[in-house]
Amino acid sequence: MQCNSQRRQFKPQRRALALAIFCAGALLASCSTVKPPLPATAGPAVGAPVRPAVAPGTALLTPPPAPREFRAVWVSTVANIDWPSKSNLNGAQQQAEAIAILERAKSMHMNAIVLQVRPSADAIYPSTIEPWTEYLTGAQGTPPKPYYDPLAFWVAQAHARGLQLHAWFNPYRARQTVAKSAVAGNHISRSNPAIVKAYGKALWMDPGEAAAVKQTVDVVLDVVRRYDIDGVHIDDYFYPYPIEPTGAAGEALALESSTGKNEVDFPDGPSWQRYLADGGKLERAAWRRQNVNTLIERLYTGIHHEKSWVLFGISPFGLGKPALRPKGIVGFSQYDKLYADAELWLQNGWLDYLSPQLYWAIDQKGQAYDVLLDYWIGQNRQQRHIWPGLFTSRIGAPAKEYAPGEIVQQIGVTRSRPGASGHVHFSMAALMDNRKGIADQLKAGHYLAPALVPATPWLGATVPGAPQVRARREAAGVRLKLAPGSANSAYAIWTRYGSEWRFAVTPVATDDLLLSDDPRLGAPDAVFVNAVDRLGNESAPLAVLGK
Repeated sequence: MQCNSQRRQFKPQRRALALAIFCAGALLASCSTVKPPLPATAGPAVGAPVRPAVAPGTALLTPPPAPREFRAVWVSTVANIDWPSKSNLNGAQQQAEAIAILERAKSMHMNAIVLQVRPSADAIYPSTIEPWTEYLTGAQGTPPKPYYDPLAFWVAQAHARGLQLHAWFNPYRARQTVAKSAVAGNHISRSNPAIVKAYGKALWMDPGEAAAVKQTVDVVLDVVRRYDIDGVHIDDYFYPYPIEPTGAAGEALALESSTGKNEVDFPDGPSWQRYLADGGKLERAAWRRQNVNTLIERLYTGIHHEKSWVLFGISPFGLGKPALRPKGIVGFSQYDKLYADAELWLQNGWLDYLSPQLYWAIDQKGQAYDVLLDYWIGQNRQQRHIWPGLFTSRIGAPAKEYAPGEIVQQIGVTRSRPGASGHVHFSMAALMDNRKGIADQLKAGHYLAPALVPATPWLGATVPGAPQVRARREAAGVRLKLAPGSANSAYAIWTRYGSEWRFAVTPVATDDLLLSDDPRLGAPDAVFVNAVDRLGNESAPLAVLGK
């Protein structure tokens, strides 16, 4: 993510469908099983209603394929950037703010929340491994009052609204520079101080220490086991962004493509000397990258061992390895400074989605959004999801601000690339504030209709069981009674009004749904319902005659 100090100032407040036999004498008919969808976006462009090439009343009817696009937003808890808005809110107030965020995401037809659950070796949930974060109550180690489990609340409330919940972990930061609370007794800096290093005003776990790697892996897998999350997400904080002796923020320098002249090296001497004493042969930078690679591989393997359907995503800094960059791309090297070899992770398939932080404008000289996006797509030999991060919070920023049109155009550029199938906004504050009307513009344009999260067939391609659906014509529309089949997590519904198709997605908990008549086009004359599982695989559709 972008540096917290800079982010803080911005805060004011896709399956080809099988053919369905449309039987006039029956309410329901089933269709043949279809192949699971590909990971990349397919089907019509999301947005305006789709008009198929089949005339109304034709016996053989094929609805359009479901639109697919990952539409997500980061919700930061560090420094109270997005949630909770302040560290002194009670539990009820925190829950109200969470509901407001989820309602805004739902109303905008978004489909995923990336919630920061571990800001600085601490937790927004009850943990036996790390203390409660200070950003909930103002005091590290203190639970919210009245007591509740914030992560369990977020997961339940997100799923109730048809939103995925991805748990976002900071891998190695142990204390943020603006932290105010005293450190809790069970914080890693006190329970195992030898593996925590002071770096500028921050505390950082040393990635070269096996105990530090174990701490992060244990924390992540604990959450995977205990909570019904849809994804695990880690950001760009591996080794810290280099700082200067003056304390100049490394993240800010990196984003502006500046390089400190007198960078302070990370103080990992003890772990480095131990590696050499044990016979290590790598030079220091390669050793550091190996340490990060070890974490990435262990997380990917461990997460899928626990729950095969939980996605693992990473949001690295947006500029790639210098030796591989397109002509004209310049700036900070995460490969050399953060020791993050994101290209290798893609090559080895150690992640399910990559969200490179493409925090520059389309016309930015040296860091053009479209050129960077094409670079990361070109590195994706394993065909994982590419869902770039957008700096939406630059709208209304005091310096180098974006006009809302920049974000709108970046989404358009992303949609034009078959190798990219979604995006993530940084951060929720900009959408909650509707800065310069960005939320309204997205809702009226790119997000006019809902979309399914792209399927992830490399984690599983079994077609979910068909739901049971009963339809009844009522005065105001067609009422559906729904019951899930095996492995159902949501229902995808196509409704035809005359020659116009409309798409909807509803959570699997929905058992009663009214498809209302349209004031202009009248009653629906065709309805198709199919189930979607947690990996985005779709069942064969059920065709419903509703008129």
